[in-house]
Amino acid sequence: MISLIDIGNTSIAIAFSKTGDKIDHVYRINTEKTKSADEYAITLNQFLKDVDAVVISSVVPELNEVFKDYFQERFGLIPTFLGMGVKTGLKITTDNPKEVGGDIIANAVAAISLYDKTILIVDLGTATTFTYIEDSNLKGVVIAPGLTTSRNALVTKTSLLPQVELDTPSKLLGTNSTDSIKSGLMFGHASMIEGMIQRIKKQVNHPDLKVILTGGHAKLILPLLNEVYPLDELLILKGLLSVYKRNISKK
Repeated sequence: MISLIDIGNTSIAIAFSKTGDKIDHVYRINTEKTKSADEYAITLNQFLKDVDAVVISSVVPELNEVFKDYFQERFGLIPTFLGMGVKTGLKITTDNPKEVGGDIIANAVAAISLYDKTILIVDLGTATTFTYIEDSNLKGVVIAPGLTTSRNALVTKTSLLPQVELDTPSKLLGTNSTDSIKSGLMFGHASMIEGMIQRIKKQVNHPDLKVILTGGHAKLILPLLNEVYPLDELLILKGLLSVYKRNISKK
């Protein structure tokens, strides 16, 4: 059994693949940066039974040793963390390749393997990122605040505005505080995404550039966009599975 783990700032996705050909099950738990390996073990032991290999993408360095300790103690395995020295099939031609996050790399690996060697990935998570790949070269990234991050910043910094759920209001121009905030968050984020896609297409001189959406908030925003783009909610995990095939499966 192969375990594929995406440690994000908000949640941790834990997937399993029996054969290495497809993802069979996915579980999600909240990210808690202060938990120890023993504390995580209480939750992880419920669905991690037999594991033969582990590949991890992490943007939370505080938890890297925690998960490493857990898998060493429970299964006698040293996880493969996505980063420098791991074969991906992706070239990173940014100013400092070492600072590119594992989530961005995993998304890119899956995109070039499954969709196109030249593509734009829009990942709507804690941050909303735009990753441009050209001929399997990661050329650049745009990072913007994500939906939840924007909402929390807004209501934290304003005394009179209420906390709201992230869903689409019935009309653009709100007639109450809740709908007005929802409109700004949802339609505003959709407009930002549309604008950034067009700006990126113009800068790289590729008007027909393929675009794919992923991330926890992609389902919320996709219906608000003027164009229909493919959605792959498991893109990061599929990228980790590809990394497994390149690095571990033949050992």
